[in-house]
Amino acid sequence: MSQTSKLAEDVAPRENQPRAGDTRKLSYSHNKVRKRLRRLMGQAIADYNMIEEGDRVMVCLSGGKDSYTMLDILLQLQRSAPIEFEIIAVNLDQKQPDFPEEVLPEYLESMGVAYYVLERDTYSVVRSVIPEGKTTCGLCSRLRRGTLYGFAESIGAHKIALGHHRDDIVETLFLNMFFGGKLKAMPPKLLSDDRKNVVIRPLAYCKESDIEAYASYEAYPIIPCNLCGSQENLQRAEVKRMLRDWERQYPGRTETIFKSIRNVAPSQLADRELFDFETLSVERAAMSEVVLPIIKTVSL
Repeated sequence: MSQTSKLAEDVAPRENQPRAGDTRKLSYSHNKVRKRLRRLMGQAIADYNMIEEGDRVMVCLSGGKDSYTMLDILLQLQRSAPIEFEIIAVNLDQKQPDFPEEVLPEYLESMGVAYYVLERDTYSVVRSVIPEGKTTCGLCSRLRRGTLYGFAESIGAHKIALGHHRDDIVETLFLNMFFGGKLKAMPPKLLSDDRKNVVIRPLAYCKESDIEAYASYEAYPIIPCNLCGSQENLQRAEVKRMLRDWERQYPGRTETIFKSIRNVAPSQLADRELFDFETLSVERAAMSEVVLPIIKTVSL
Protein backbone atom coordinates (compact mmCIF):
# COMPACT_ATOMS: atom_id res chain seq x y z
CA MET A 1 0.00 0.00 0.00
CA SER A 2 1.17 3.53 -0.68
CA GLN A 3 2.02 5.78 2.21
CA THR A 4 -0.84 7.93 3.50
CA SER A 5 1.14 11.11 2.85
CA LYS A 6 1.20 10.25 -0.85
CA LEU A 7 -2.49 9.55 -1.22
CA ALA A 8 -3.39 13.05 -2.34
CA GLU A 9 -0.70 12.89 -5.02
CA ASP A 10 -1.93 9.57 -6.38
CA VAL A 11 -5.30 10.84 -7.54
CA ALA A 12 -7.00 14.08 -8.41
CA PRO A 13 -10.65 14.99 -7.88
CA ARG A 14 -12.72 14.81 -11.04
CA GLU A 15 -15.54 17.32 -11.38
CA ASN A 16 -18.33 17.15 -13.93
CA GLN A 17 -21.52 18.88 -14.90
CA PRO A 18 -24.74 17.99 -13.05
CA ARG A 19 -26.73 15.10 -14.42
CA ALA A 20 -29.56 16.01 -16.73
CA GLY A 21 -33.08 14.96 -15.81
CA ASP A 22 -33.16 16.08 -12.17
CA THR A 23 -36.78 17.16 -12.73
CA ARG A 24 -37.94 13.55 -13.11
CA LYS A 25 -41.53 12.75 -12.31
CA LEU A 26 -41.59 10.39 -9.36
CA SER A 27 -44.28 7.91 -8.38
CA TYR A 28 -46.21 8.59 -5.18
CA SER A 29 -44.35 5.83 -3.28
CA HIS A 30 -40.96 6.94 -4.62
CA ASN A 31 -41.55 10.54 -3.65
CA LYS A 32 -42.91 9.57 -0.23
CA VAL A 33 -39.86 7.52 0.74
CA ARG A 34 -37.52 10.22 -0.60
CA LYS A 35 -39.23 12.87 1.52
CA ARG A 36 -39.03 10.63 4.58
CA LEU A 37 -35.31 9.98 4.07
CA ARG A 38 -34.64 13.68 3.52
CA ARG A 39 -36.56 14.61 6.67
CA LEU A 40 -34.86 12.00 8.86
CA MET A 41 -31.38 12.70 7.51
CA GLY A 42 -31.89 16.44 7.93
CA GLN A 43 -33.08 15.87 11.50
CA ALA A 44 -30.06 13.71 12.37
CA ILE A 45 -27.67 16.27 10.90
CA ALA A 46 -29.32 19.05 12.92
CA ASP A 47 -29.59 17.08 16.17
CA TYR A 48 -25.89 16.20 16.22
CA ASN A 49 -24.53 19.26 14.40
CA MET A 50 -22.97 16.93 11.84
CA ILE A 51 -22.27 19.52 9.14
CA GLU A 52 -21.22 23.12 9.69
CA GLU A 53 -20.62 26.17 7.55
CA GLY A 54 -17.64 25.68 5.23
CA ASP A 55 -17.23 21.96 5.92
CA ARG A 56 -15.63 19.70 3.35
CA VAL A 57 -17.51 16.41 3.71
CA MET A 58 -15.85 13.26 2.43
CA VAL A 59 -18.62 10.82 1.54
CA CYS A 60 -17.36 7.23 1.56
CA LEU A 61 -18.98 5.43 -1.37
CA SER A 62 -18.75 1.64 -1.45
CA GLY A 63 -21.21 0.94 -4.24
CA GLY A 64 -23.86 -0.45 -1.89
CA LYS A 65 -27.43 0.79 -1.42
CA ASP A 66 -26.63 2.66 1.82
CA SER A 67 -23.77 4.80 0.55
CA TYR A 68 -25.54 5.56 -2.75
CA THR A 69 -28.61 6.75 -0.83
CA MET A 70 -26.51 8.78 1.60
CA LEU A 71 -24.73 10.61 -1.22
CA ASP A 72 -27.94 11.19 -3.15
CA ILE A 73 -29.87 12.64 -0.21
CA LEU A 74 -26.89 14.71 0.97
CA LEU A 75 -26.69 16.29 -2.48
CA GLN A 76 -30.40 17.13 -2.29
CA LEU A 77 -29.99 18.67 1.16
CA GLN A 78 -26.92 20.59 0.03
CA ARG A 79 -28.97 22.42 -2.60
CA SER A 80 -31.48 23.69 -0.02
CA ALA A 81 -29.30 24.01 3.09
CA PRO A 82 -28.93 27.44 4.75
CA ILE A 83 -25.17 26.86 4.97
CA GLU A 84 -22.45 26.23 2.40
CA PHE A 85 -20.57 22.94 2.51
CA GLU A 86 -18.62 20.84 0.01
CA ILE A 87 -19.19 17.20 -0.87
CA ILE A 88 -16.42 14.96 -2.20
CA ALA A 89 -17.13 11.30 -2.91
CA VAL A 90 -14.36 8.79 -2.25
CA ASN A 91 -14.26 5.13 -3.23
CA LEU A 92 -11.59 2.69 -2.12
CA ASP A 93 -10.83 0.06 -4.75
CA GLN A 94 -9.39 -2.73 -2.61
CA LYS A 95 -8.47 -4.85 -5.63
CA GLN A 96 -11.01 -7.55 -4.97
CA PRO A 97 -11.33 -10.00 -7.86
CA ASP A 98 -13.85 -8.94 -10.51
CA PHE A 99 -14.38 -5.50 -8.96
CA PRO A 100 -16.13 -3.43 -11.70
CA GLU A 101 -13.81 -0.43 -11.73
CA GLU A 102 -15.87 1.55 -14.23
CA VAL A 103 -19.21 1.49 -12.36
CA LEU A 104 -18.65 4.18 -9.72
CA PRO A 105 -16.72 6.65 -11.90
CA GLU A 106 -19.44 6.49 -14.55
CA TYR A 107 -22.16 7.01 -11.97
CA LEU A 108 -20.39 9.89 -10.22
CA GLU A 109 -19.65 11.61 -13.51
CA SER A 110 -23.33 11.36 -14.43
CA MET A 111 -24.17 12.98 -11.06
CA GLY A 112 -21.64 15.79 -11.47
CA VAL A 113 -19.90 14.96 -8.19
CA ALA A 114 -16.23 15.65 -7.44
CA TYR A 115 -14.66 12.32 -6.55
CA TYR A 116 -11.53 10.31 -5.87
CA VAL A 117 -10.91 6.63 -6.48
CA LEU A 118 -8.15 5.20 -4.29
CA GLU A 119 -6.51 1.98 -5.41
CA ARG A 120 -5.07 0.04 -2.47
CA ASP A 121 -4.54 -3.72 -2.55
CA THR A 122 -5.88 -4.46 0.93
CA TYR A 123 -7.44 -7.64 -0.46
CA SER A 124 -4.03 -9.34 -0.72
CA VAL A 125 -3.11 -8.17 2.78
CA VAL A 126 -6.29 -9.66 4.24
CA ARG A 127 -5.86 -12.95 2.37
CA SER A 128 -2.29 -13.29 3.61
CA VAL A 129 -3.35 -12.83 7.25
CA ILE A 130 -6.76 -14.50 7.62
CA PRO A 131 -6.84 -18.33 7.42
CA GLU A 132 -8.89 -19.90 4.66
CA GLY A 133 -12.56 -20.25 5.61
CA LYS A 134 -12.49 -17.53 8.27
CA THR A 135 -14.45 -14.31 7.80
CA THR A 136 -12.34 -11.43 6.51
CA CYS A 137 -14.82 -8.64 7.27
CA GLY A 138 -13.22 -7.40 10.51
CA LEU A 139 -9.66 -6.90 9.21
CA CYS A 140 -10.91 -5.66 5.86
CA SER A 141 -13.01 -3.01 7.60
CA ARG A 142 -10.09 -1.84 9.77
CA LEU A 143 -7.74 -1.52 6.80
CA ARG A 144 -10.39 0.32 4.79
CA ARG A 145 -11.14 2.68 7.66
CA GLY A 146 -7.46 3.46 8.27
CA THR A 147 -6.85 4.25 4.60
CA LEU A 148 -9.92 6.48 4.33
CA TYR A 149 -9.17 8.33 7.58
CA GLY A 150 -5.66 9.10 6.42
CA PHE A 151 -6.89 10.27 3.04
CA ALA A 152 -9.50 12.56 4.60
CA GLU A 153 -6.77 14.31 6.55
CA SER A 154 -4.62 14.69 3.43
CA ILE A 155 -7.38 16.47 1.48
CA GLY A 156 -8.51 18.61 4.39
CA ALA A 157 -11.90 16.94 4.82
CA HIS A 158 -13.53 18.15 8.03
CA LYS A 159 -16.07 15.33 8.22
CA ILE A 160 -16.13 11.69 7.04
CA ALA A 161 -19.64 10.49 6.18
CA LEU A 162 -20.36 6.77 6.53
CA GLY A 163 -23.53 5.04 5.37
CA HIS A 164 -24.56 3.23 8.55
CA HIS A 165 -28.31 3.43 9.18
CA ARG A 166 -30.61 2.90 12.17
CA ASP A 167 -30.74 -0.89 11.78
CA ASP A 168 -26.93 -1.10 11.63
CA ILE A 169 -26.74 0.82 14.89
CA VAL A 170 -29.24 -1.43 16.67
CA GLU A 171 -27.56 -4.58 15.34
CA THR A 172 -24.20 -3.34 16.62
CA LEU A 173 -25.73 -2.73 20.04
CA PHE A 174 -26.75 -6.39 20.31
CA LEU A 175 -23.51 -7.67 18.80
CA ASN A 176 -21.55 -5.86 21.50
CA MET A 177 -23.92 -7.05 24.22
CA PHE A 178 -24.08 -10.70 23.14
CA PHE A 179 -20.51 -11.25 21.98
CA GLY A 180 -18.43 -8.44 23.49
CA GLY A 181 -19.91 -7.87 26.93
CA LYS A 182 -20.25 -4.14 26.26
CA LEU A 183 -23.23 -1.82 26.11
CA LYS A 184 -22.31 0.27 23.07
CA ALA A 185 -23.39 0.79 19.49
CA MET A 186 -22.42 3.24 16.72
CA PRO A 187 -22.76 6.93 17.60
CA PRO A 188 -24.23 9.26 14.96
CA LYS A 189 -21.12 11.43 15.40
CA LEU A 190 -17.68 10.33 16.56
CA LEU A 191 -14.30 11.92 17.16
CA SER A 192 -11.55 9.45 16.26
CA ASP A 193 -9.10 8.33 18.93
CA ASP A 194 -6.30 10.45 17.46
CA ARG A 195 -8.70 13.43 17.36
CA LYS A 196 -7.90 14.04 13.68
CA ASN A 197 -11.19 12.93 12.14
CA VAL A 198 -14.87 13.49 12.85
CA VAL A 199 -17.04 10.64 11.58
CA ILE A 200 -20.71 11.31 10.89
CA ARG A 201 -23.55 8.91 10.08
CA PRO A 202 -26.27 11.00 8.40
CA LEU A 203 -28.50 7.92 7.91
CA ALA A 204 -28.62 7.23 11.67
CA TYR A 205 -32.39 7.85 11.86
CA CYS A 206 -33.24 6.04 8.60
CA LYS A 207 -34.73 2.54 8.35
CA GLU A 208 -32.98 -0.01 6.17
CA SER A 209 -36.30 -0.91 4.51
CA ASP A 210 -36.74 2.71 3.34
CA ILE A 211 -33.19 2.73 1.98
CA GLU A 212 -33.80 -0.56 0.15
CA ALA A 213 -37.00 0.81 -1.39
CA TYR A 214 -35.35 4.08 -2.42
CA ALA A 215 -32.34 2.31 -3.93
CA SER A 216 -34.71 0.13 -5.92
CA TYR A 217 -36.62 3.15 -7.21
CA GLU A 218 -33.39 4.93 -8.14
CA ALA A 219 -31.93 1.78 -9.77
CA TYR A 220 -28.45 2.44 -8.44
CA PRO A 221 -25.68 0.36 -10.06
CA ILE A 222 -25.12 -1.77 -6.95
CA ILE A 223 -21.73 -3.42 -6.47
CA PRO A 224 -22.02 -6.57 -4.31
CA CYS A 225 -19.97 -6.66 -1.11
CA ASN A 226 -19.11 -10.37 -1.44
CA LEU A 227 -16.58 -10.04 -4.26
CA CYS A 228 -13.85 -11.29 -1.93
CA GLY A 229 -15.74 -14.56 -1.55
CA SER A 230 -15.94 -14.38 2.26
CA GLN A 231 -19.07 -15.33 4.10
CA GLU A 232 -21.19 -12.69 5.73
CA ASN A 233 -20.28 -12.11 9.35
CA LEU A 234 -22.29 -14.91 10.95
CA GLN A 235 -22.83 -13.15 14.27
CA ARG A 236 -24.24 -10.04 12.57
CA ALA A 237 -26.40 -12.20 10.31
CA GLU A 238 -27.84 -13.96 13.36
CA VAL A 239 -28.61 -10.66 15.12
CA LYS A 240 -30.20 -9.33 11.93
CA ARG A 241 -32.48 -12.37 11.75
CA MET A 242 -33.42 -11.97 15.41
CA LEU A 243 -34.38 -8.33 14.93
CA ARG A 244 -36.28 -9.12 11.74
CA ASP A 245 -38.30 -11.79 13.57
CA TRP A 246 -39.00 -9.40 16.44
CA GLU A 247 -40.10 -6.72 14.00
CA ARG A 248 -42.53 -9.11 12.31
CA GLN A 249 -44.01 -10.14 15.65
CA TYR A 250 -43.95 -6.68 17.24
CA PRO A 251 -43.89 -3.94 14.55
CA GLY A 252 -41.93 -0.90 15.69
CA ARG A 253 -39.68 -2.76 18.12
CA THR A 254 -36.45 -1.77 16.32
CA GLU A 255 -37.43 1.90 16.50
CA THR A 256 -38.17 1.54 20.21
CA ILE A 257 -34.75 -0.04 20.80
CA PHE A 258 -33.11 2.79 18.87
CA LYS A 259 -34.95 5.34 20.99
CA SER A 260 -33.51 3.66 24.09
CA ILE A 261 -29.99 4.29 22.79
CA ARG A 262 -30.86 8.00 22.74
CA ASN A 263 -32.45 7.90 26.19
CA VAL A 264 -29.84 6.42 28.54
CA ALA A 265 -30.19 6.50 32.34
CA PRO A 266 -26.67 5.85 33.70
CA SER A 267 -27.89 5.57 37.31
CA GLN A 268 -30.09 2.64 36.30
CA LEU A 269 -27.21 0.60 34.89
CA ALA A 270 -24.11 -0.69 36.69
CA ASP A 271 -21.09 1.07 35.17
CA ARG A 272 -19.06 2.51 38.06
CA GLU A 273 -17.09 4.68 35.64
CA LEU A 274 -20.26 6.19 34.22
CA PHE A 275 -22.05 6.84 37.50
CA ASP A 276 -20.71 7.43 41.02
CA PHE A 277 -22.31 4.54 42.94
CA GLU A 278 -19.54 4.41 45.55
CA THR A 279 -20.33 7.71 47.24
CA LEU A 280 -24.10 7.43 46.72
CA SER A 281 -25.84 7.83 50.13
CA VAL A 282 -28.59 9.73 51.88
CA GLU A 283 -27.91 12.79 54.00
CA ARG A 284 -28.05 11.41 57.54
CA ALA A 285 -29.18 14.64 59.17
CA ALA A 286 -32.05 15.06 56.74
CA MET A 287 -32.95 11.38 57.16
CA SER A 288 -33.19 11.66 60.94
CA GLU A 289 -35.57 14.61 60.66
CA VAL A 290 -37.95 12.35 58.75
CA VAL A 291 -37.47 9.04 60.60
CA LEU A 292 -37.48 10.16 64.26
CA PRO A 293 -40.99 11.68 64.23
CA ILE A 294 -42.28 8.46 62.67
CA ILE A 295 -40.63 6.36 65.40
CA LYS A 296 -42.14 8.54 68.14
CA THR A 297 -45.57 8.27 66.59
CA VAL A 298 -45.35 4.49 66.38
CA SER A 299 -44.16 4.28 70.03
CA LEU A 300 -47.18 6.20 71.22
